[in-house]
Amino acid sequence: MKPTFATSIAIIAAMLAVACNKPQPAETASTAAAPASPATQASTAPAVADDALPAFVGKVWQVQESSAIAPGTRYSFLVDGRLVIDAEGGTPGYGKWTYENGALTMIEEGVSYPTDILKLDATTFQIRSHNPGEPVTITLVPAEGVPLPTVPAR
Repeated sequence: MKPTFATSIAIIAAMLAVACNKPQPAETASTAAAPASPATQASTAPAVADDALPAFVGKVWQVQESSAIAPGTRYSFLVDGRLVIDAEGGTPGYGKWTYENGALTMIEEGVSYPTDILKLDATTFQIRSHNPGEPVTITLVPAEGVPLPTVPAR
């Protein structure tokens, strides 16, 4: 049985609640990427501060591997700054994203999560989202043959 989006969110919330009480491990070379600031309330800034769209925009990406997200979950970063997260058989979740001065921020339920881009090329989009507790690492690959989702009117 494949997990639904709601199930995935519930699992992540439970993991984050438990992780918030753990002592923080020492930083290693593999986790020493530039730290992002903690989650903050979302702003209403446009998705991209300049005219150039990042290479991850306007594509459907699929989770190949993650520390907390089910493989197969799809992420779509739409040109207008909306984020669609969709698991097979589940109800899509909607958020926002911004990209300013090379910094990606994903916004879910009004909370901003600074997100490091670890790798971005034609075949791989690897990110680390600084959620409460442990950061979540996600390796995404293009979702071949999957069209961009349509979203409800704002």
